Amino acid sequence: MLALTTTAIAWTIAVVIALGWIVYAFLNLRSARSELGSEIELAANRKPYYDDEELEGPRLERLQVLGVLMLAVVVIGLPLYWILEPSRQAGAQQAQENQFVKWGAELFASTEDGGFNCAGCHGGMNGVGGVAPFNVTDPLTNQVTAVNWEAPAVNTINYKFSEEEIRFILVYGRPFSPMSPWGLDGGGPMNDQQIDTLIAYMTSIQIPRENCGVGEDDPLVCPSGNLPADVQSDIDTRAKQLVDDGTYESYGEALFNLDLAGGAYSCARCHTQGWSWGEPGVTGAGAFGPSLIGGAANRQFGQESDMIAFIEVGSQLGQRYGLQGQGSGRMPGFGAMLTDEQLRAVVDYVRSL
Repeated sequence: MLALTTTAIAWTIAVVIALGWIVYAFLNLRSARSELGSEIELAANRKPYYDDEELEGPRLERLQVLGVLMLAVVVIGLPLYWILEPSRQAGAQQAQENQFVKWGAELFASTEDGGFNCAGCHGGMNGVGGVAPFNVTDPLTNQVTAVNWEAPAVNTINYKFSEEEIRFILVYGRPFSPMSPWGLDGGGPMNDQQIDTLIAYMTSIQIPRENCGVGEDDPLVCPSGNLPADVQSDIDTRAKQLVDDGTYESYGEALFNLDLAGGAYSCARCHTQGWSWGEPGVTGAGAFGPSLIGGAANRQFGQESDMIAFIEVGSQLGQRYGLQGQGSGRMPGFGAMLTDEQLRAVVDYVRSL
């Protein structure tokens, strides 16, 4: 029934349109007959135009000058546009990135400033590391204890993780820590574009790297760069001081437990239970990361050089490492943060556990 009604409506519309065209054509033909024989008076193109003397005089010269000017505009303008186009596109891309950074900053801001309070835990808008309140439950007694969790710095997060790994952490969070999921897929409130803008903002506050390679123009993300020399020197000085005052027995142990770059990000954070809230248990016995004691690291990495290479790049998502390891994207890479000497010292210490 519906099909028949639709067909009837369509035919009605078609007939109305056809009749309209017939009426339009009839009226125009009638009006055209009354004008027969009057084209000379009515048609502008039948009237006499300017004579040759006027056409070839100043009027023609003005038109010729105008034509030359238009030709010059085309000849100069097109190459100029072609030359400036790459910079225009780069400027447009930079403007978009700046907009993303601005939006990301609004999300990163504290709750009182309308953001999601990333700044509240990670040390303000510069992301230098801070403190986050958290409740820890004892698995044996079920006793709940309120602690102040040392939240890591995010102004060096691009040193340690790829963008894909950063996105994974933001979307799914860090289990058993104050870092909750923020992406929709992980059960959080942010959509994909908001996660993108948040990453753009965190990239904008990275500590600029030194010794970037040829063609690596952006010191915030250059792959071959490293921490500035003064920051690495500060790490070295603090580690040696902790050995001198008897806090730790070796340089490697001090580096293992040290909050790097002043931002509370060390090996012990993940591999020592309680380190994050100031009550460390057995060093290297495992927490968020696996236990390293009892020769576990030696069994996974037969050669010291293999372990150094792994620590340099971290546990890359889906990539194989060691004997039978597969990367989760959670173990950070420290190759851009520590010197070769410092990496060897850490590995020597871990392999001695």
